[in-house]
Order: sequence, then structure tokens, then C-alpha cells
Amino acid sequence: MPHAADPFAPAVQVAHKWLRAVADGLDTDDLAFANRALRAWMHTVRDRISVAASAHLSAQLPELLRGAYYEGWIPSHVPVRHGLAEFIDQFARTADIEPDEVGAVAGTITAVLSDLFSAGQMNRVFAVLPMRLYGVLCGARPEVSPVTDEEPAGTDSDADPVLALQDRVRALGDAVAALAHGLEQLPTDTVDLNRTASAAQEAHRILLTEGLMPTSTRPR
Repeated sequence: MPHAADPFAPAVQVAHKWLRAVADGLDTDDLAFANRALRAWMHTVRDRISVAASAHLSAQLPELLRGAYYEGWIPSHVPVRHGLAEFIDQFARTADIEPDEVGAVAGTITAVLSDLFSAGQMNRVFAVLPMRLYGVLCGARPEVSPVTDEEPAGTDSDADPVLALQDRVRALGDAVAALAHGLEQLPTDTVDLNRTASAAQEAHRILLTEGLMPTSTRPR
């Protein structure tokens, strides 16, 4: 039976728009390379931030890219405490580039995503990363020293009530943003119940991750 419309088409179009923006930033027409580079950025960052921070960050991504973000992710293993050398190696292997190219590629993707994410999202990511990784993600040429290449322990928000409160406020803001995105439509548009339900589920997931909603609660 023929279908009038492909239900996955909008998700594909949005993901392609983001990938095209990354390719343009990297000054290439090679979408396969752009995809590898974007995946490298997502996975190297994802593995070095908390589960809650990943929930906030992934909420900003299109549906298809969100799936790529979580591919191979093991929540119990994050955030890793490896140093800069491991960060560079992982990024280079995933993107299939030379280690000395990581800074330029990562910095470009950071700039592109900063324009695509909501205001302040990138600052939230960088706030929990060591300065040496922050520099590379902003485009600095990586210089690894075998003697000093140790990553300081990350900030434990659970041990600091102020940071814990900030995380919860961010979670509420991200949940509201997810809901608002799902409800955005013109008065003349046909009501998209699937989009609304998806937005409600995304907001619910963010709140659950931050412990702001009982696990037995389900969005209607």
C-alpha cells in the first residue's frame, strides 16, 4: 500500500541540513568525511561528560544525530578520566584524520554547532571539561606532553549543592525548550500529535535523568 508521505523524511531533512552545515564549515563536499568528523566530536565529548550533561546536549540534536550520538555509549563508563593524548587519538581515529588536524577540525565543528545549538548550550558543555580539551575543541593545535598529560578530575556536582542546583535549573530549561520546540507551529498548520508526543517524551527523559520526576511517571 503506497504511503502519501514518508514519516521519516522530516528527520532526514533536518539531519542533512546539520550535516551540510558541518561540511560547509569544513569547506568540503565530502559528506562522508563531515559525518565522521561530526561523530568524532560527539563521541569524544560525550565520553567525557556526565550522563545528565549528555541528556542536555543530546536534546539539542536532530533525531537521527541523537541516535549517532548514543551509538556505543556505556553510561556506567562516563565520564572517562583519560588525558589529552587519548582524546586526540579517539578523535583522529573516529574522524580518520591525522592527530595534528584534530584541533582545526574540532574547532570548526564547535563553531558550527554553536550556531545550531540554543544560546549557552556550548558553554554548559565546556564548563565541565578540562581546559586542555576546551582549547582543542576551540581550534587550538594539540600539544601532548607525556609528563603532564593528565586530566584533572571533573567537577562532581553531587558534592556541591550550588552546582547540583545549577544542573537542575539547566535540566528544567532544557525540558521547557524541548516542549516549546515540539509545540512550535503556525495557527494554520495541521496539528502534529506525533511531534507533540515526541517533545513531551524528550522533556520527560531530561527530567528523569536529573532526578526531577518519579520514574513511574509517564507522559500522556
